[in-house]
Amino acid sequence: MAQQLRVLQSLWAMERRLANESEWPLQDQLAMIRVAGFDGAGVRFIDPVFATEVTGFLRSHDMVWQAQCYPKTVDDLKPVLELVARLGADHVNLQADVRPQQLAHCIPLLDGWRRLAEQAGIAVHIETHRDRMTTDLFFTLKLLDCFPDLRLTADLSHYLVGREFAWPVDDVNHSLIHRILDNAWGLHGRIASREQVQISLSFPQHQDWVKLFLGWWEYGIRSWKRRAGPDAVLTFLCELGPPPYAITGADGKELSDRWTEALIMKDMIRALWDQVAHEP
Repeated sequence: MAQQLRVLQSLWAMERRLANESEWPLQDQLAMIRVAGFDGAGVRFIDPVFATEVTGFLRSHDMVWQAQCYPKTVDDLKPVLELVARLGADHVNLQADVRPQQLAHCIPLLDGWRRLAEQAGIAVHIETHRDRMTTDLFFTLKLLDCFPDLRLTADLSHYLVGREFAWPVDDVNHSLIHRILDNAWGLHGRIASREQVQISLSFPQHQDWVKLFLGWWEYGIRSWKRRAGPDAVLTFLCELGPPPYAITGADGKELSDRWTEALIMKDMIRALWDQVAHEP
């Protein structure tokens, strides 16, 4: 078996949040994801009833999922791992819901989560995300100095907008992002600009940012392929979030169709994977 890419759709990204229209029923959301050709979904593993319903659907259609969680303590991860042991998951995507200002305060948490993951035999990736332990790019790089083998989920949108890199992005900042990608075992898909964490990938004025992220994702794919085993699976989660992530106009309506753009992103990342895979 060769290395594989699995493109997932975030269930959070399926939320509409429209004042005058109801949300899509969960089963409709799952059917949309399946019919659109996604390989699976990103699923919050907080409510066991919800997680059981969603994974039951995905399993019945030979789809995969990643388990999302937001622990504040080491012990907060235990019920998530117990639920994954029962329901399965490609991996656990962990947003560390703490904000230490010193590395010393992070080490016991990361040590504890890594120990629990090893004991359970379940892959756990730490997501790069604002307002979390990994909120700051430089701080996260220092974490990698402490834990060179720390497995990350790279959501690069947070670091571009958080650091507000000058345009064009220079070699120094590219190298910092590459360090994150060299520890990435999964990718989250959202395109940002220097000032906005989520922009439409179809607008003409945003195409330079689209090219920037495609370049970073290509580097991430290449780096992962060198590090991963011959039959490993890389997941890419399309995560175009609802408002206020999505930009809205004066009428409160979004300026672009996120679902359509998720389908475009799915095809873009698959084409990028195929391009890399078929190179001599």
